[in-house]
Amino acid sequence: MKPTSIRKAELRDRLSQLQGRLGRIEEELDSHGEKDWEEIATEREGDEVLEQLGQGGQAEIRMIEAALARIDAGEYGFCAKCGAEIGEARLDVLPYTPFCKECAA
Repeated sequence: MKPTSIRKAELRDRLSQLQGRLGRIEEELDSHGEKDWEEIATEREGDEVLEQLGQGGQAEIRMIEAALARIDAGEYGFCAKCGAEIGEARLDVLPYTPFCKECAA
């Protein structure tokens, strides 16, 4: 099993990446100047995509922060619902998951 310290470092790295990406998304959304109606409509379509990416990133950030809190509490790697140990393969794919495979289904 991968040591918790390595998982914690990986989660912190991912958190940093997401925060940087969200910062760039916010800058892009705030950067629009005055343009004609056609340009505004085209930019708005792009903005909707960026907003959806940002919302997904924010959700992942919340899950990572919760996983880091579970690590600090000594509860990481155990299902929040049934208490069973979460499988190594599942944590490799979803390192921030609070649920074992059975409870997630």
